[in-house]
Amino acid sequence: MKKLFEYANQYVRESDWKDMALLKFCLCAMGVMIGVAISPKHKKAALGIVAGVFTVTYIPLMAKFLNIIVRGIKDEK
Repeated sequence: MKKLFEYANQYVRESDWKDMALLKFCLCAMGVMIGVAISPKHKKAALGIVAGVFTVTYIPLMAKFLNIIVRGIKDEK
């Protein structure tokens, strides 16, 4: 598993923003396909779970991005 994470880190180092955008669109499409395949009986539970995962992952991602913006502004001065 450690080697897999090393490969993933190398992939990110060798990628640019366009590669990352393609990856995100791919994952979004996969999520939509999974979402339409969920039975109506389980949609509310699935929505609760994915909303939680989204919130827990979005906050640190945006915190890091905003930190980069603030550093960039400070470096410009």
